[in-house]
Amino acid sequence: MSQDTNQEDTSAKSEQPEVNTEEKLQAEAEIDQPEQSEPQSEPQSEQQAITEAEELQQKLSTLGEQLLREQAEMQNVRRRAQRDVESAHKFALEKFATELLSVVDNLERAIGAIDAEDESQKAVAEGLELTLKTFIDVLTKHSVVPVDPEGQPFDADLHQAVSMVPNAEVEPNTVINVFQKGYTLNGRLIRPAMVVVSTSA
Repeated sequence: MSQDTNQEDTSAKSEQPEVNTEEKLQAEAEIDQPEQSEPQSEPQSEQQAITEAEELQQKLSTLGEQLLREQAEMQNVRRRAQRDVESAHKFALEKFATELLSVVDNLERAIGAIDAEDESQKAVAEGLELTLKTFIDVLTKHSVVPVDPEGQPFDADLHQAVSMVPNAEVEPNTVINVFQKGYTLNGRLIRPAMVVVSTSA
């Protein structure tokens, strides 16, 4: 019987290390569980960082577009201001030049009223013609150009018809007489020419 008792003790001792090993493995597994849960939170934080980066990139892109629009608008404002200044310089003399045109008209009428065959009026005629030529040269120097369309087709943008006369010798809608010359300033009409226009007979 002593042999059997010894065998039981030996088997009991041999079983105890197995139990201890199982307990150790289970304890280690329980300890490792929190460590495994930590890596799960890392992908979430990475995803959040990516989302924030995308939002910042979108905001940056929006701000960049706004900046480009503002720069384009400022450039347009500068261009408009520059055009306005240039226009003001080009047409600053418009009112003054328009007032001078009546002087030119009077000089032309005075020359037309003089009898060219009268020797006593010849010196006066020459003086008026010289004055008129000087006046026209000064106006031309400042881009005030006369519009004298006699014999040309009627142009409603430059001419004002005061009457229409049947005339078989010229094409219809032709200027056959100019009562008063027109004038332009830097290409802009400041006074239309007063004309007589032909019609078909």
